[in-house]
Amino acid sequence: MMPGPTAPNFSEATSHDIFAQRLPQSRDDSLPQILAAAVTHLHALIRELRPTQADWRKVIEFLTDVGHASDERRQEWVLLSDLLGASALVEEINSRRPKTATPNTVRGPFFRADVPQLALGSNISLDGIGEALDVSGRVQDLDGDPIANAEIITWQANSQGFYENQQPDLQPEFNLRGSFRTDADGHFHYRTIKPCGYGVPDDGPVGKLLRQAGYPLHRPAHLHFIIKAPGFETITTHIYDGSDPHLAEDAIFGVKPNLVRTFERQGKGAAAWLLDLAFVMVRARQGADT
Repeated sequence: MMPGPTAPNFSEATSHDIFAQRLPQSRDDSLPQILAAAVTHLHALIRELRPTQADWRKVIEFLTDVGHASDERRQEWVLLSDLLGASALVEEINSRRPKTATPNTVRGPFFRADVPQLALGSNISLDGIGEALDVSGRVQDLDGDPIANAEIITWQANSQGFYENQQPDLQPEFNLRGSFRTDADGHFHYRTIKPCGYGVPDDGPVGKLLRQAGYPLHRPAHLHFIIKAPGFETITTHIYDGSDPHLAEDAIFGVKPNLVRTFERQGKGAAAWLLDLAFVMVRARQGADT
């Protein structure tokens, strides 16, 4: 009887190579190369840390808990990516822009795509709780020319540091969220409330793990924005309150000097605060996703 194929000698030294050898070699499909690289790094980490079987079961249990904690209102996987700096690094690699353009930051786990379209000047604070803030600004290109009819999607936490989809029973649906269109001169304005800083949610598996490790979970006060216009790269970014004491330790690595602004206090008869912004868009490369 002819001998069967010889089984490879799986060991600490050969584990990643044996896995990679089982993948097809194709120039048209990058997935096998990506998977091989990921497994190489994973096996190297296991060899370095040398976890016990019980340790590894805890890792599997943690990942299982992250999946169970994710639903249509909460994305615990996005939170994990954000807090590990992975989301910010992907943004840095994929959205290099001239210094005068508005930089990207991460979208975060509390974004909603079904935000309502509102008229300019609308108030997105549906419960009226908090210090009133008037936000105005302009969307323009690198030459300073206005971009008309650009879509501006905004969302934020309330004055206690919670997003509407964190408190569906306590806040009105779509509270502190809205979508606007710039006018012919690229201007926009709306009313909201002054945001406050908050701690990253630590009631789920991701927050509990990082808190246990002693990692700071602060997010300085900010507003979220997505700006879209045909022919331009989409901007996904934050605007931060320059007076927040935790700017230097933002848990998701989003603070950049040109995204920090001063919230100006107003006099009697006006909103308590005023914020004036300018978003500078870059024309999309031909064939690129906008």
